Amino acid sequence: MDAIEAAQGFSAMGSESRLEVLQTLVRAGEAGLRVGDIQERTGITASTLAHHLKFLSAANLIVQRKQGRVIMSTANFAHLNLLASFILENCCSEQGVQP
Repeated sequence: MDAIEAAQGFSAMGSESRLEVLQTLVRAGEAGLRVGDIQERTGITASTLAHHLKFLSAANLIVQRKQGRVIMSTANFAHLNLLASFILENCCSEQGVQP
């Protein structure tokens, strides 16, 4: 993962509402949730939720797939793990180093 891709992912999480949607999907696990279920759990209006889901999907933080007439949204756990690894990859590498 490069810095540009990481910045896009972190930027997409930079809204309290989008972060709430993402955390809702993380709690739901691999099965994901229908858009109506996300709306019910977050209280976000349908039009606003559609905007947030589009933003999260564009940043590759969630995956949306159609099952019949229902759209299921799932957290993209692989990508979220890459983001966590990116931010922590140099953890403590300068610990104890004097300037």
